[in-house]
Amino acid sequence: MGGLVREYLVFWREVWRAYHTTGAILPSSRSLGRALARYVGRQNQPQWILEVGPGTGAVTRWILARMRPEDRLDLVELNERFVAQLRQRFAAEVPFQRLRGQVRIFHAPVQQMPCSHQYDLIISGLPLNNFQVAEVQAILDKMSGLLRPGGVLSFFEYIGIRKLRGLVAARADRQRLQGIERMFRELLRQWEIRRDWIWLNVPPAWVHHLQPASTPPDR
Repeated sequence: MGGLVREYLVFWREVWRAYHTTGAILPSSRSLGRALARYVGRQNQPQWILEVGPGTGAVTRWILARMRPEDRLDLVELNERFVAQLRQRFAAEVPFQRLRGQVRIFHAPVQQMPCSHQYDLIISGLPLNNFQVAEVQAILDKMSGLLRPGGVLSFFEYIGIRKLRGLVAARADRQRLQGIERMFRELLRQWEIRRDWIWLNVPPAWVHHLQPASTPPDR
């Protein structure tokens, strides 16, 4: 079975089994993957990169395509079936296989990642709009703690999703989404250095690039 077909089959099974932590109906498109990997390979020195919630590896392949021999990538994934799929891809698929010596896979929530190492770039595929406000805050705090000073955090969200869900949500869920909206608004106001609009995705998405520092990288 081809790698792409296997990727979609694994992904769709997990959508039905665990939509809360999968948060999408299709793997990320090429356009979304390229945008999320925008800052990979953009520094003069070696990069340590962390991908949070790589799923089946749809974005991982774009990160790998831009990595240099001196760069390192850590993947942290909660879903055990996605972890198995990632390991299989690194064992069998050439674009993954050729860089497997530069990659580590952690089967855990990002909140359990050790803070002994800081990253130059963190790329998140987590469906943050599916989580409780306190969970979102804890995840963002953890990722901020893992990011070195001057590092970049890139994550995506579907365009207008909170407003659309708020129109049909029960009161408690609407209040939850409003809490996430306030959190994101302040976060983006302070730290966003670039926003990519990705129309060639299902659904269309924004990619936010944040840098909690005063000196932005080359855009």
